[in-house]
Amino acid sequence: MYSTEIEVRTGGSAVVHDLTRQAERFLGESAVEDGLLHVWVPHATAGLAILETGAGSDEDLLTALDDLLPRDDRWRHQHGSRGHGRDHVLPALVPPYATVPVLGGVLTLGTWQSICLVDTNLDNPVRRVRFSLLAG
Repeated sequence: MYSTEIEVRTGGSAVVHDLTRQAERFLGESAVEDGLLHVWVPHATAGLAILETGAGSDEDLLTALDDLLPRDDRWRHQHGSRGHGRDHVLPALVPPYATVPVLGGVLTLGTWQSICLVDTNLDNPVRRVRFSLLAG
């Protein structure tokens, strides 16, 4: 299996960060034509989503997460910034992994799909993302 880890700086606000170009670069460095790209975020407060970006869906996702998981004092997990407990619930809704088929050295994403890191944690501005390619 071919694998590497990258660092992503997400800053101090909730973000949907497009990883598609980094994933494509990773594929270009491999000799694998067909297989599965597995993307993993080794964090308890971040997740991965496959969605359209740039047309409002990324902001809609963050708004929906704010509605579902308000940043307030209801959370039992209470270290860090106000409402940080909700960040620890996020991976149950937006999992820390995604797998995309690769055919002919190309991600088989749909026309408007992107691989995105979803990070709502205001306390951790630096994330690691692991790309692993399993040859088919």
